[in-house]
Amino acid sequence: MNTFAALADPTRRRLVEELGRGERTAGELAALARDEFGLSQPATSRHLRILRDAEVVQSRVDGARRLYTLEPQSLETIDDWLDQFRSLWSSALAALGTEVARGRRTPTQDTTTTTTNQDGVVA
Repeated sequence: MNTFAALADPTRRRLVEELGRGERTAGELAALARDEFGLSQPATSRHLRILRDAEVVQSRVDGARRLYTLEPQSLETIDDWLDQFRSLWSSALAALGTEVARGRRTPTQDTTTTTTNQDGVVA
């Protein structure tokens, strides 16, 4: 299974997001999948095996624990693929940045004086 197929599942994407924060035990990842997706520990183990087989994550044994870490090279594959599309949104983001900057400016104050007559009409 390739990186894209491995990350097609929302549970696996969430596990990868968590591993982006640092190394986690299989138990921590199983608790996350249980709390957020209602998955059992064996189901989470299957998801982790798929991520290992796709080389998205690495695991190592530390005594009785299995520790997982993210394999950054697998994400470079996705980043390389996205390069072909970056130009599509980079100009839109630049335009958005310009509009945001315009919105932060304070409008120039009007120097003309207006008066209101006794009926509340601006003169």
